[in-house]
Amino acid sequence: MKAVLLDCDSLGPDDLDLSALLALPVDWTIYPETSDREVGERIVDADIVLTNKAPINALSLSQAPRLKMISIMATGTNAIDLQAAAKHHVAVCNAVKYGTGSVVQHVWALILALTTKLGDYQRAAVDGTWQDSSLFCLLDFPVEELQGKVLGIVGAGELGRGVAKVAEAFGLEVMYAALPGRDYCVGKGDPQRVDFKDFLSRADIISLHCPLTAETTNLIDEAELGMMKVSAILINTARGGMVNEAALKLALLNGVIAGAGVDVLTNEPPREGNPLLDETIPNLIVTPHCAWVARQSRQRLVDQTVENLGAFVQEKPLLRSVL
Repeated sequence: MKAVLLDCDSLGPDDLDLSALLALPVDWTIYPETSDREVGERIVDADIVLTNKAPINALSLSQAPRLKMISIMATGTNAIDLQAAAKHHVAVCNAVKYGTGSVVQHVWALILALTTKLGDYQRAAVDGTWQDSSLFCLLDFPVEELQGKVLGIVGAGELGRGVAKVAEAFGLEVMYAALPGRDYCVGKGDPQRVDFKDFLSRADIISLHCPLTAETTNLIDEAELGMMKVSAILINTARGGMVNEAALKLALLNGVIAGAGVDVLTNEPPREGNPLLDETIPNLIVTPHCAWVARQSRQRLVDQTVENLGAFVQEKPLLRSVL
């Protein structure tokens, strides 16, 4: 049985234990990276394909007659044409809950940095501003306490609830968004949802934790930004396409909202630029899709992949099956 790993370098393998993965009874071909145009030729003879972000589309699937399983080394499934995979009877698995600690930590790092003006005060400490002050401290940048504010979360899954749990320690009220056109079942343990327009107008901080779909593309656009408080902060560690980046840039430049922390962009890496990669934008922190990259998180991802593949090669029920 032949197995192909398309983008091993995206896992940061140097500090991971891959021994259990490599010990599986399959014939491995491992590529550091795979471009979009290389996918088809590299999976043509594969029975199993592992991918993090290398896309597998309908054409590639049609050219891989032996393919029986795709294991996504991520939670999001948008890199795979699931409809085409189902047509070709290819099982698809993903990984879940592996990066909760890392992502939640990153979300709060962004929130705290923005609300405490950490970057501004750090620069002021070394650029001479503090040295020139007549006072022992600087009061140049307004700091806001989190206690008593409202944290709005889009997505009540593992990550959204993980962020909400930390919010309790800071004394924030938490609410969850009811997205337009979607029905929600409220059972035991399920949170109440707030109408999206009311959600936008009430939240002091909004954090996005839902998948990128046709319905969530440009979920936060010019109109939605205009409904938010001028003191509000937007955090996006989900997917870049959920926020209209040009609209967010204008909103920050014009003071429509107070700040934003973004770990994801629409195109990654942003080789052709991006509206948010502009140092003149105030109160914006952009990080390079690194919220998930704690070593422990990446090791759990590998371990879950081993479980998925182990079940498949032993012809047992698949774990974390998407299809």
